[in-house]
Amino acid sequence: MKKLLIACALITGLSLNAAAASRKPLEVGSNAPEFKIKDTAGKEIDLAELTAKGPVLVRLTCGCLGCDLELPYFQALQDAYKKQGLTSLAVFAEPDDKFAKYVETRKLDMKYALDPKRDSWKVFGTKTMPTNYLIDKGGKIVAISKGCNPEGLKALALGSKTAQLVSAEEVDFAKDVKPRARPAKKTK
Repeated sequence: MKKLLIACALITGLSLNAAAASRKPLEVGSNAPEFKIKDTAGKEIDLAELTAKGPVLVRLTCGCLGCDLELPYFQALQDAYKKQGLTSLAVFAEPDDKFAKYVETRKLDMKYALDPKRDSWKVFGTKTMPTNYLIDKGGKIVAISKGCNPEGLKALALGSKTAQLVSAEEVDFAKDVKPRARPAKKTK
């Protein structure tokens, strides 16, 4: 009996993982998936609760050079539309030990969580890093942006859509961004 229960648990786990892995990528116009994740303090973040209050920008990202250079633009986007109800949630594919210093040095001021196993990417049906989802109040996806642009062009495009979504005048938030310096190339 014990072996049967273990086998059933394994099959169920494999089925859930296979379903998540085979999930079709989300599209503009589709509903956001059910998504819950714990922040670094252990508090649960529920996407449905966030979208009930207002629009949400979900950013599935990492700490690679391109994402790092792009991050100030996404922070500025959050700052520009926070008063109109925008909530930004960054989900980083980083382990805890590396991330605490990262947040401190980057002055990150948005909701964030860590997902080193990248389960969030499966929930959203994407393999691209970073991928950004702009979701309206109520949970419908209104924009998807995949890939990285260290000059902030992806953030600016999402900022324009955010302004439309919250019925606000578009803010030129990029003018206040101080881009991070690219590291010097190593010479041989």
